[in-house]
Amino acid sequence: MDTLRFDDRVAIVTGAGRGIGRAHAELLAARGAKVVVNDVGGAMAGGGADTAPAAETVEAIRAAGGVAQADASDISTPRGADLLVRQTVDAFGRVDILVNNAGIYTVDAFPDLDLAELQRHFAVHVGGSFNVTRACWPHMVAAGYGRIVMTSSTGALGSSSLTAYGSAKAGVIGLGRALAMAGDALGIRVNVVAPMAMTRMMDAGRGDRGEPPRNPARDPALVSPLVAVLSHESCPSTGEMYLSGMRRYARIFLAETEGYVHPDLDVTMEDITANWAAIEDLSQQHVVRDTMSWSAGNEERIARRPLSGDA
Repeated sequence: MDTLRFDDRVAIVTGAGRGIGRAHAELLAARGAKVVVNDVGGAMAGGGADTAPAAETVEAIRAAGGVAQADASDISTPRGADLLVRQTVDAFGRVDILVNNAGIYTVDAFPDLDLAELQRHFAVHVGGSFNVTRACWPHMVAAGYGRIVMTSSTGALGSSSLTAYGSAKAGVIGLGRALAMAGDALGIRVNVVAPMAMTRMMDAGRGDRGEPPRNPARDPALVSPLVAVLSHESCPSTGEMYLSGMRRYARIFLAETEGYVHPDLDVTMEDITANWAAIEDLSQQHVVRDTMSWSAGNEERIARRPLSGDA
């Protein structure tokens, strides 16, 4: 098996001063990439700034023989994202890889959650990923090459205590899939990862339950190998979402059932309830790839059941 390398590639990893982002940056650098370590150094719930986390990651990478540069730009703003990318290109001449990892995390309780808190999560998770990707995009288009990894969460699948965080992470999935379609003919591949690891974010989610037991399987470094594969030139996928961490790597996907097609245009509520089992039947599923193929597939399935009579 050939060793996968990133020699001559330039990577930006946001939120790379600590935890999962730092693990990504260190692995990419160890495999030969020049890495820009972006981290505003804010508090876990947002706010504040500290250049130390990014600097410490860079120091560790350089001590191991890698090449890295620190950046403390606030990527939740277009100006900060533009500055990050401009300084990357000034330092290394290009940008090939972007790992959108930066985020904030708070637990909440609906309906006590207010709109401002929801918007704050979207500004960092969705807005930040959008801002940096948009700043990188022209450079990747000019090169005919790019690898972008978005960071979502299983929280996007629903959690009563993660309304703001989970909603924003669901937005990241939609953004990633849209960008994958936009970049498909341009040599730019975009995928989404949902990490499974113990981080300071997860610690905070424990509330007053005390220190979590140490579990080596929850090491953030176990998330990074799949992220690195998605960042590599050999990556075969685009527009997909993967779970990564704790030694388990799996694809997460959207699907629809075969469903029920009514024989005429006079559909009643009773018709729907009478066929609820067919609507819910998981024995036949269709993976949703993108909006266009989804629409075409639905039209084909409906066409197989023509209208009865003269309707």
